Amino acid sequence: MTNSSATAPMALDDVAVLMPAYNGQADVDLTLASFSESAPVHVLIVDDGSTPPIVAPALANLRIEVLRLAQNGGIERALQTGIDALAQRGFRYAARIDAGDRAVPQRLAKQRAFMEQHPHVAGLGMWTQVVTRAGKPLFMLTPPADPDAIRRMRFFRSCLAHPSMMLRIDAVRAVGNYRAEYRAAEDLDLFVRLMERYDCANLPELGLYYELNEGGISATRRRRQIGSTLRLQLRYFNAANPYDWLGLAKNLLHLVMPYRALQRVKRVLLAPRASH
Repeated sequence: MTNSSATAPMALDDVAVLMPAYNGQADVDLTLASFSESAPVHVLIVDDGSTPPIVAPALANLRIEVLRLAQNGGIERALQTGIDALAQRGFRYAARIDAGDRAVPQRLAKQRAFMEQHPHVAGLGMWTQVVTRAGKPLFMLTPPADPDAIRRMRFFRSCLAHPSMMLRIDAVRAVGNYRAEYRAAEDLDLFVRLMERYDCANLPELGLYYELNEGGISATRRRRQIGSTLRLQLRYFNAANPYDWLGLAKNLLHLVMPYRALQRVKRVLLAPRASH
């Protein structure tokens, strides 16, 4: 008689966590320590020219490789390099996370099982609890799960939380991988291209604790991010889709609204969901 539990540790052999990192060793350690899976977890840290270099922490059940880039070239290049490296190593799935964020237990197993059952899904996110640096809950992101709804609203709201995503590596490379053409919006650029040929979906359950870091890309490169998003919206604009019009108006508003004011609005609108 075959014991099914005996094969469980092999279940994540084709999955690797992909984490770009620039300095912030303590955040790297915190994030990797949050992974709790029944099978060994493979991790590729792309060290984007950190000083001092990022060091792989010694953590039980994690097999960690650090791929160091000689110079800091930005998250877009780091992610592109990471995807290519994982493909060369034979992995099928890349599970994104950023230093400072925390994974919910069994996140990888749940996402992989869904993607195995839905081969046309190239990217799968999860609901995200936004927290402060101290871990205090701020608000919950509960985007739609259905691929068609995500495709309709892709420019109106953040339908796919990038650090919560599991990506099908061959699909990412088939559409051109991450690229630097839309800096600070490399995730949306990739998702739009993926949705031209595949589906993207969400598991409607908590998968990630996202740290709101006011020194992060969304804050420090905000105007560049909004500019890149607007360029993407105009390139893929569908006048028959009302959500494209709403998304255009929303991002023009973001362009003139101070970052802290925008975060306060989000907290007011989304805070009631934080307790769910």
